[in-house]
Amino acid sequence: MPPFHLRLPATLESVSELLDALEAYAEATELSPAIAARLALIAEEVAANVAMHATGASFFALQVTPMPAGLGLCIEDDGPEYDPLARIAPDTAAELEERDVGGLGVHLMRELTRDARYERAAGLNRLVCLLPL
Repeated sequence: MPPFHLRLPATLESVSELLDALEAYAEATELSPAIAARLALIAEEVAANVAMHATGASFFALQVTPMPAGLGLCIEDDGPEYDPLARIAPDTAAELEERDVGGLGVHLMRELTRDARYERAAGLNRLVCLLPL
């Protein structure tokens, strides 16, 4: 299975382009529908957060690297420093009207991946994780 890499402007329109490219990659590499859906969900959440909240970001990039244990994901952007993993996990047991707005995308990413880590290097936010197969 070949790797995947795409760098796009940090806009909401680019999120759709990313999802279309991931769908084509999933079909070409014969990823299972369940893995393809998880990959798309993680990519959409992170890319949309960059597009909507990373003031000044000019791009986001996604790299998918096939590994024996799953798909290695590396998501980068050049927005202000932000560690999504430092965010407190939402209380999913609380009543809906008592919950804080936001945070579910990061929560889903944590639930669907393993070994997630964040680093800030050379002016870039880099989120790396493993999507188990």
